[in-house]
Amino acid sequence: MEIKKTAVAGTLESSDIQIMLSQGESGIQIDLDSEVKAKFGLQIEEVITATLRQFGIKNAKVKAVDKGALDCVIKARTITVAQRALGTVEKPAWEVF
Repeated sequence: MEIKKTAVAGTLESSDIQIMLSQGESGIQIDLDSEVKAKFGLQIEEVITATLRQFGIKNAKVKAVDKGALDCVIKARTITVAQRALGTVEKPAWEVF
């Protein structure tokens, strides 16, 4: 699917992650800012990438600011930002859950 507009989901509060999603040109490019990037960065990026691929998104720019979010929170925020960017908020993608 093609991203229609830039979207944001999440907060900068503790145990959350803020994700901004916009159009990209060459795959899914993730710019991750996290205090635990050295230890959990690859896992965070994998959760974001896998969730976006479930939506059929192949090209995107992702800016993620992690504040210690668990995988379930990362997935929920990614689902939200993807639906906002695709303009499908009215039709939730239940199969992604």
